[in-house]
Amino acid sequence: MTALAVLIGLIVIVALIGLFFIGQYNALVMLRNRYKNAFAQIDVQLKRRYDLIPNLVETAKGYLKHERETLEAVTEARNAAFGAGQKAAANPGDPDAMKALSSAESGLTGALGRLMVVAEAYPDLKANQNMMALQEELTSTENKVSFARQGYNDSVMTYNTKREVFPTNVVAGMFNFAAAELFQIENEAERAAPKVQF
Repeated sequence: MTALAVLIGLIVIVALIGLFFIGQYNALVMLRNRYKNAFAQIDVQLKRRYDLIPNLVETAKGYLKHERETLEAVTEARNAAFGAGQKAAANPGDPDAMKALSSAESGLTGALGRLMVVAEAYPDLKANQNMMALQEELTSTENKVSFARQGYNDSVMTYNTKREVFPTNVVAGMFNFAAAELFQIENEAERAAPKVQF
C-alpha cells in the first residue's frame, strides 16, 4: 500500500510540474502574440503615413519646381521606410528588422522635415487647401504612430521581463523564446514628430 501511495505521489508531483511548465509556456506565447499584435497597430499607422506621403509630394511638386532633390529624397526615404516596415512586420521583435525600421523611419522624418522647411518659402503652397488637409492627416498619423509605438514597447518589455525571470527563463530557454527588440529612435533630434505646418 505504501508503494502505491508513493507512486501516486510521484504521479501527482510530475503532473504538477508538467502543468507548471505548460502554464509558463502558454504565458510566453500569449505575451509574444500580444507584442506582435501591438506591432500590427504600428504597421497600420505606418502604412497610412506611407500612403499620405506621395500625395504630399504630388501636391508640393507644382509649387516646388526648383526643389526636385528634396522631393526625390522624401520619396526615396518613404520607399526605404516602407520596405523596412514590411520586413519588421514579417517578424516583429527581430532586432535587425527593428533597427533597420528605426533607421529608415529616422531618415524619413529627416526628409519630411527638410521638405517642410523648403515649403515654408512658398506662401501659395502653405495656403493650398489640399496641402493643409494632408498636413493635418500627417500630424494626426504621427501622433497615432507614437501611441502605437508606446503600446508595442510596453508589450515587448512585459514579454522580455517574463522570459527573463526565474523560473520562466528555464521554459523560455527550452523552447527558444528569443528576446524582442524595442522600437526606439536613437537620435534625440529625431524623437520629435516632423513639424508639418504650412
